[in-house]
Amino acid sequence: MSAIQHIQNAGEFQKLLTSTDKLIVVDFFATWCGPCKMITPFYTQLSTKYSQVVFAKVDVDQLKEVAAACKVSSMPTFQFYKNGSRVAEMKGANPQQLEQYVKQHSENAGASGSSSSAKKSCGVPGYVDLTEYITPKQMDALNQNEEHNVKNIFKDDDTYLESDTDEQLIISVPFNQPVKLHSLKFKVPNPAQAPKTIKIYANRQVLGFDDVDSVKETQTIELTPENFKENGIVNLRFVKYQNITHIMLFIADNQEDEETTKIQQLVFIGVPVEATNMNDLNKE
Repeated sequence: MSAIQHIQNAGEFQKLLTSTDKLIVVDFFATWCGPCKMITPFYTQLSTKYSQVVFAKVDVDQLKEVAAACKVSSMPTFQFYKNGSRVAEMKGANPQQLEQYVKQHSENAGASGSSSSAKKSCGVPGYVDLTEYITPKQMDALNQNEEHNVKNIFKDDDTYLESDTDEQLIISVPFNQPVKLHSLKFKVPNPAQAPKTIKIYANRQVLGFDDVDSVKETQTIELTPENFKENGIVNLRFVKYQNITHIMLFIADNQEDEETTKIQQLVFIGVPVEATNMNDLNKE
């Protein structure tokens, strides 16, 4: 049986976003919108298929202040929330893509169900592991070994990223919503092959090896063996990372001038920037 919540006022919407740690999917629709009507039966099916997810609908004509606060400009728009923060958005009536988003983010929620402990273990009070806010399909790395590629560094297992022809790497990491970065945490399979000199480029999406000397980096960090211990944290200049949608890392060398560089896991630590300003919502 469908359990879609039909939001009646801004107060209900605000309560919904803070009432659960489950994934919340909100369908912003209009009664006159043809594509909205087309996808409604499928949305209802999803609500019965994914019982671990909360589904809701907001009529943008009835709740204009909610739609404005959520920056909804076209219908239908589907927004995905966790712990009061928006983690993704999809515009348009694409059933296959909608289910893919639901599946992806509900699986992340399931992984993070034990994630409250994982988030606590990030080692920095007040901040969380931002892995779930990374867009996996858009990640890339230059000079990566295809058998040991960049996607491995965001898995909590024994796989790893390895450079190919030499020790250098350029890692491109997109976020699916703006975040504030506080620090980094590395796990490596071999300290001798761990990164040493890293240049960080904030909100830059294109960078080649020919650019690293001519493009000004946001910050350069020099890592030591201490940074790769179990509780090692690499602090960033927090003030420089307040509204980040994309990060590029240029790894110039490794700890002991080994032929290749290896990273088993990379954790970005920070907080998501609230996409919805709850102060914009008039409680009723």
